[in-house]
Amino acid sequence: MKTKNIAFLKLTVTCLLWRLAIMPLNAQTAQNPIIYADVPDVSMIRVGDTYYASSTTMHLNPGLPIMKSKDLVNWHIVSYAYNTLDGGDALNLANGANAYGRGSWASSLRYHNGTFYVSTFSGTTNKTYIYATKNIEEGPWKEMSFKPALHDHSLFFDDDGKAYMIYGSGKIMLAELNDDLSGVNPDKKLQILIENASAAAGPNIGLPAEGSQLFKIKGKYYLFNISWPKGGMRTVLIHRADKLTGPYEGQVGLQDKGVAQGGLINTPKGDWYAYLFRDFGAVGRVPYLVPVTWTDGWPVLGIDHKAPDTLDLPANKSLMPGIVSPDEFSRKNGEPVLPLVWQWNHNPDDQLWSLKKRPGYLRLTTGRLDSTVLSARNTLTQRTIGPQCSGTTLIDVANMKDGDFAGLVLLQKKYGFVGVKSDHGSKQVVMISAQSGSAIEAASIPLKQTTIYLKASCDFTNRADKAYFFYSLDGRKWEPIGTPLQMVYTLPHFMGYRFGLFNYATRQSGGYVDFDFFHISNAQ
Repeated sequence: MKTKNIAFLKLTVTCLLWRLAIMPLNAQTAQNPIIYADVPDVSMIRVGDTYYASSTTMHLNPGLPIMKSKDLVNWHIVSYAYNTLDGGDALNLANGANAYGRGSWASSLRYHNGTFYVSTFSGTTNKTYIYATKNIEEGPWKEMSFKPALHDHSLFFDDDGKAYMIYGSGKIMLAELNDDLSGVNPDKKLQILIENASAAAGPNIGLPAEGSQLFKIKGKYYLFNISWPKGGMRTVLIHRADKLTGPYEGQVGLQDKGVAQGGLINTPKGDWYAYLFRDFGAVGRVPYLVPVTWTDGWPVLGIDHKAPDTLDLPANKSLMPGIVSPDEFSRKNGEPVLPLVWQWNHNPDDQLWSLKKRPGYLRLTTGRLDSTVLSARNTLTQRTIGPQCSGTTLIDVANMKDGDFAGLVLLQKKYGFVGVKSDHGSKQVVMISAQSGSAIEAASIPLKQTTIYLKASCDFTNRADKAYFFYSLDGRKWEPIGTPLQMVYTLPHFMGYRFGLFNYATRQSGGYVDFDFFHISNAQ
């Protein structure tokens, strides 16, 4: 009996040790969305065991972010393809013009013969842009641009070394590029690849097929597009052909939760996924991963044709500091540097912001008169994140001029902010809401000191999309101010809400404020 008990105990311990040994593999569970933040129009590649992705940033600068991952789930920003896309009033937020919702759109990331390429296009400038580098993380990037803007294009290098762009909306076109990528080859006729790519989703077209991404896998060409049939949802369309020039046959790739637009990626082990994104309310457009299997030469997306909530991949870690990050505005390697998570709203005026004039602080100086925070230059932004988040800052307002506004904004067309107003010799803590479409001062409280703590919190849980604003005189006791903001994702801005640090003048320029820090939390 004793021998049997010992044997049973040994067996139990052996089983336990075996379970512990395999537990790390079974415990790998990633959650969709992979990144609970506004990272739309993803284009992705794998080089060896490392994944890189690019995304749309429209009116923000630096632009065209490059993100890196080792596991497809956890990403961090490593570089940008450009500091500013181009010039002109719209991109400079000057003379009443703006580039909200425009700037640069969907990008295409490729690796060919030891060089990384990422391309984009802009309806603002009517140009197509291609950036190239040998070192995707460090740069430098070489820029090429040409007209016209090729809408939602996919940069593609075929096996013969020729470079192409596949582009268009509804009617999908093929253009061969010059060997040096300086433009469309004038000696090669543009070709219609698919007359009506939307037809694969049925007769109720709605949004025509766009967002092209082309892949060559085992000798076949696979074209991914998005469509939005009337009365339906965002839909993945897949066309395939034996030759680049066609003919192409198409079918619906996925129609679930509105998860769509993207392409294919495989792992070093040979597993396949589709990277896509989903409209997710005020937080923006969030990336999803969907498992892919292959049947009869077609990629089959999803589990039972559904985009799963969980994946057999490593668990999601915090988005801080890779996608968003706190900042003390201190020095890095002896020089003051803004972390890559920060982007300016439109092109910055580099003469009017500084990390050097008061070490350890971000100084924003006004250089002109503006009527609202939407027209203010040098608003420094980073993403909000879900399901909940908050941003806080400490601001020194001693050097504001009469008519100045400065503070912390949740930036979108229907914005809200908590800040300080300088008005005829006095200062007030104010909360401004543009929920109605016009800026309304919802609260004003006299301020008798030169520093003030400001806080904005967001609740995106179940698309509640509520924001709340607070101030503190000492950084410990927080007081609510104004009214909750019902955040709304609007097409004019085409972007999820972002935290922004701002300062603008309404009566006289030259005033400045100093931000001591920006802290972000994944809780309200």
